[in-house]
Formats: sequence, C-alpha cells, structure tokens
Amino acid sequence: MTLLEVTGLKKHFPVESGLVSSLLGNDRTVKAVDGIDFTVGEGEAFTLVGESGCGKSTAVKSALHHLTPTEGTVVFKNERIETYSKRRLRGEAQLIYQDQQDTLNPRMSVKDALSEAILVHGVVPDDEVQDRVDELLRRVGISPAEKHQRPDAFSGGQKQRIAIARALAVEPSLLVADEPVSGLDVSVQAQILNRLMDLQAELGLGLIYVTHNLGIARKISDKIGVMYLGNIVEYGSVDQIFEDPQHPYTQALLSANPVPDPGIERDRIILEGTIPDPSDVDDRGCPFASRCPEAIEACETAEMGLEPHEGSGEHQVDCIRR
Repeated sequence: MTLLEVTGLKKHFPVESGLVSSLLGNDRTVKAVDGIDFTVGEGEAFTLVGESGCGKSTAVKSALHHLTPTEGTVVFKNERIETYSKRRLRGEAQLIYQDQQDTLNPRMSVKDALSEAILVHGVVPDDEVQDRVDELLRRVGISPAEKHQRPDAFSGGQKQRIAIARALAVEPSLLVADEPVSGLDVSVQAQILNRLMDLQAELGLGLIYVTHNLGIARKISDKIGVMYLGNIVEYGSVDQIFEDPQHPYTQALLSANPVPDPGIERDRIILEGTIPDPSDVDDRGCPFASRCPEAIEACETAEMGLEPHEGSGEHQVDCIRR
C-alpha cells in the first residue's frame, strides 16, 4: 500500500537582486527542486542519492511541508498533506537530521527529551511514560540507566541513536533520515544503519533516506531516485539502478563508487565542466547536457521528463537517448 505519493514537487527560492534588475524584470530564481515524482510504500525504503547541493534535503523537507512547496501534490496515507495539522503530521512523519543538535536540546536530559515527545502526542498514559522511555532506549542500544544524562555526555554515535529513539517516540508511520550517519566513523555508521534497518522492518515503517553515499543507498534501499540539479534523472529498484544503470549521470556516479575487491578494475567516467548555476537553468533541455559525455544537440532543447525504460513502469530514466 502506498504511504506517500509525491507528484510534480517544486521548491524555488527567489534570489535577491538590485533595484535595476527588479525594474528590468531580471529577478532570478533558484530551482532547488524542479518537478519531481516519487512514492514510498508501507514498510518500504526509498533513497534519494546525488551530489551535495542537488536538492535532496530540500525535496524531503518540502514533501513533508517543513518547507512550503512552490508547486506540487503530496498525498500521505490517502490524504492531501495540507489537511494535516502540524502536530498530527509530526506525529505521523519524523525527521532524523545529520546534526543531532537539530533534534536534541542540550539543556534537557535524554529522559526529558523523550518524555516530552511522548506526552505531547499522548502516545501512552502518563503513568507509562517512563517505561516507554526505557523501552525506546533499549531498542536503539542505549542503557536506560543513562537516561538522566544530557546529550553532551554521549558520543556522536550514541547521540544519533537517541535521536532515532526520539523520532520513534511518537510512533510514526514514516521516518525521513537526512544524512544521519555522514559525520560518524565507518564502524559506527554500520552499527547505526543496521539498527535503523532492523527497526524499520520490525515496526513496518516507511523510510526516506537522503545520502550522497552509493554504498549506503545500496544497503538500505528498496527503491532509489538519483537526483541532479533539482531533478530525479533515474528512478527504480535498487537492482535496476546498480545492475542496469541507464542515465549517464548514474553511470558516472557508479563508476566512482569504490569496490571492496582491489582485483576488479572499473572504467572511471570523468565528468567535464562544472554543475550549472541552479538560478540559470532553462525550462527546456537536459540540465545535465553541459557535462554529459553522450550529449547531442537535441539535448539542449528537448522536453525532459522520466520515461519508462524498455517498457518497465518502475525503472524510469530522464534521457532522450534511452
């Protein structure tokens, strides 16, 4: 069953300019997210992957109305997301940030931080709150004996576990994890990811994961959307993306992804040029054309959009040459 359906999502930011530019009508707009579609099913993990600055975080925050979208439709649990009150929406969909300081109040103990979320959303009766706090901490691998300490007493990995516990405290149906392990040691990253995957499966949660790390995307995903300059350029199952990549940008990303076997040689695709200014992107033409090793003249003016690859409705590519 579909949990979240996003259609035609856009988030544009006006660029402040001088008086002369305004009078001449030359005001510019940064198209951080420029018309993307994706779905997340119940118990399904969907990952947005791409370079830093491509619009991944803006996309998920706009989908959940942490940022007001410029355009687009978002349906969550068969209701337009605009019908949700902020409190109800935060109870149904929880964000886990890269920086735990965005989640955890440094002046509050772990017990108080988790208790506050449980009480505000009325998850359990008041006399069961502390038992619920202890249960949540055990689930994420933190001893309940440490719940009276403040966040600064914990390591980065422990703080992220506590942030996950706080997200789970309100019993959401969807978790959105925005680069939650990128600042941690590799061994700690693996522990957190394994715990997150176990919790997702155990609780039947939908998951949106945001990352630039293809290894993480492969490990955690059921479906993947590859983003470039505010657009999803390829969309499909994890096997389709990794075993049969079609878009030249996806192929370039995968060619740069390290493999654990040093005996395997991989032809590296080197992209020339720089990423275009997102405030200077035409409505027509492929935004990747200026860097694409396969670009032809038609790419500069073509009408773009995801199309099924070889008749597959699930595997879609935004490229006129595929």
